[in-house]
Amino acid sequence: MTALERRYRRLLRAYPADYRRDRGDEIIGTYLDLADPARRWPSAADAADLARGGLRQRLRAAGATDLIPGVRLAGLLALTTATFLAGFWTVVEQQPPAEWGLLPGFGPFVSAGVVAWFGWLVAALLAAVTPGRPSRSAVALAVLATAAVPALCVIAGSPRPPLLVLVPQVALGVLALTVDDHLPLPIRALPITAAVAGGTVAWADANAAYWGADRGSIEQLLPAAGAVLLAVAVLLAVGLAIQRDGRGKWAVAALLTPVGLLSVHILAGMVDGLSGATHPTYPTLVATALVVGLIGPSVLPAAVALRRRTDPRRTSPCPTCGTHR
Repeated sequence: MTALERRYRRLLRAYPADYRRDRGDEIIGTYLDLADPARRWPSAADAADLARGGLRQRLRAAGATDLIPGVRLAGLLALTTATFLAGFWTVVEQQPPAEWGLLPGFGPFVSAGVVAWFGWLVAALLAAVTPGRPSRSAVALAVLATAAVPALCVIAGSPRPPLLVLVPQVALGVLALTVDDHLPLPIRALPITAAVAGGTVAWADANAAYWGADRGSIEQLLPAAGAVLLAVAVLLAVGLAIQRDGRGKWAVAALLTPVGLLSVHILAGMVDGLSGATHPTYPTLVATALVVGLIGPSVLPAAVALRRRTDPRRTSPCPTCGTHR
């Protein structure tokens, strides 16, 4: 066995064991026939292809073939929510009224966070005009820019948007990377429409939700966005379930992490409320965000495992020999 074949067989572990036994030699033989004779390592494209194929076969074996379409549906909802918030924050970042005593710290804007918000607006536009790799790359860049905002603000010497705002935006963006590339134009236009709607809401509120006397309302905006996101996902899940389409339930499971991060202030308030505190403390906010960030992503694998255990095709006896498969 050559080193290249051995490395391909390691990658083949992405497939279920029974599938490897039945078709492993055939798959490896195909890759070896197409590989350059001088190659010693599998290409990145081959490794990604084996990983995708293995995931599809494992989901098929678990009876969860609708998981990937469901996650893509969640990605669309996440992108729409992220661009709504980006449109809102873009307007908020503009110079506030002078009577509030705040000076812009990044050109005509308050903070360097506007770099990330502009990135999201570009991603929303590209999602409508050029779906696929260009829009996905724009979303990835927007996620990276959002994660880099604290460092950018330190370098620019400007105020920093609260982590309460930045962390859920990153979570929404990671999920938005899964958006389907072949959506019809009216669906692809949802993110840019949401961005315009978010900007309109901020403009109508005259920035009071962030810089004015009613600044505390920012703690209501994010949970409200999370509640709307979850409600839309649940309604879609119910409607699709009526049509015997399982995408909706997977979309709801995938959205639990960003919804939880959008609602961190409320969840932390519930925890601190047990001790009589009127407002959540910073340590409780951090701990709650960490718990949501750790538990949330485990929901999908747990649901797949449960589906595998309860799949009637796996528990019904074989009509020939009577054994349980």
